Amino acid sequence: MSEAKQLGNVVSIRGQSDSAGGVTAIDQLQMLTSKDMASVNETILSRMQSPVALIPELAGHLISSGGKRLRPMLTLASAKLVGYDGERHIGLATAVEFIHTATLLHDDVVDESTLRRGKKTANLIWGNQPSVLVGDFLFSRAFELMVGSDSLRVLKILSNASSVITEGEVLQLTTANDLSTTEEKYLEVITAKTAVLFAAACEVAGVVAEKDEEIISALEAYGRYLGIAFQLVDDALDYSARQATLGKNVGDDFREGKITLPVILAYRRGTEEEREFWKRTMQAVRQNDDDLAKALATLQKYETLNATVERARHYGEMAKDALAMFNDNDAKKAMLDVVDFCIDRAY
Repeated sequence: MSEAKQLGNVVSIRGQSDSAGGVTAIDQLQMLTSKDMASVNETILSRMQSPVALIPELAGHLISSGGKRLRPMLTLASAKLVGYDGERHIGLATAVEFIHTATLLHDDVVDESTLRRGKKTANLIWGNQPSVLVGDFLFSRAFELMVGSDSLRVLKILSNASSVITEGEVLQLTTANDLSTTEEKYLEVITAKTAVLFAAACEVAGVVAEKDEEIISALEAYGRYLGIAFQLVDDALDYSARQATLGKNVGDDFREGKITLPVILAYRRGTEEEREFWKRTMQAVRQNDDDLAKALATLQKYETLNATVERARHYGEMAKDALAMFNDNDAKKAMLDVVDFCIDRAY
């Protein structure tokens, strides 16, 4: 069975492209924000510099590794959506990217990852200690940029997001290998570790544009629901996507005993014998060479990847609904379309 079939006949984003030369939703978002993103990239380069040569070298390894920089683009697009014509969103978009990059550096150390976006991880090349410390450096740079916004509320939003992300990562550690983890607890984890930064990235644009609370709340809701959908799809893709597509090995979550929604649903729906399999492989992490193939077959049997993507679609629709109050313009169209991109990516 093909990967797309396993995930519920999800249509390739290329199949949803605009008629003008196959332009995708992410391309549209990149074009919409290209001028501002050039300023963000300049700020990234200048702010990650340090007389300690290892800092820009290690940070640059991850920052230049091919990520789409979706989160800072959402800050820029949100600013366009609300008609902001100042400059403060540039520094905030940079801060958002630094927070994201710092968490990736820390995550790779915690997860003992060796591959990200198809490249060796920083911790594999330089070791754990430099990776953690450079992550701390980027967090510090992010806070400098927040202060530069001259908005106490912006500082509160992004600093709170930083602390909640860490809480989410710690909460994920407490649920690792725990097959009693509920779907509700899982959603709490992914909201904290992923969706909160999406939400903050959009919300701060409304704040610096000095919009009313209804608009600011709508931007926050859009980002939060999009972030939940994004992580749900990520967790489904871990069991289905090609390494070349996502830049990581299929089944990394399985090998680490990470409890994500596909496994939660398969454990709940399975037979007693199948539950014993999950207990051995995920709870005790005693795995044989053929266990991943059996896990994939079990997930397919109970259509849990399909169910995970369908939940992502639900949150994607909620993200779109959050933008309903805004007037139609290029920014709104790009932000609506990128919801589908995040759900349908990699197929």
